[in-house]
Amino acid sequence: MRRMKIKILKEASSELKIELEGEDHTFCNALQKVLLEDETVEMAGYDLPHPLISNPIVYVRTKGQRKPERALREAAEKLQKRGKEFKKSFERALKAWQKK
Repeated sequence: MRRMKIKILKEASSELKIELEGEDHTFCNALQKVLLEDETVEMAGYDLPHPLISNPIVYVRTKGQRKPERALREAAEKLQKRGKEFKKSFERALKAWQKK
């Protein structure tokens, strides 16, 4: 398993801006979607200035009930859980298809 490199660019009580080395739209879009499902998140987004030569910048702002680091951590955990659920479902479907 590879480790993601994260650089904190800005940290405040309700705002967090980070750079994700080596990631792209696929991961950042999924992360943004899960963050926006959180009612305590006021705004979440990312920017990828150039897909070939830059790293995405992820921005999270909460409504103040909790720190953005916590919202980001929980979003990452949800993504991980959903990935595991997808893998299990896919493996079951593949087994069922192979039995035909």
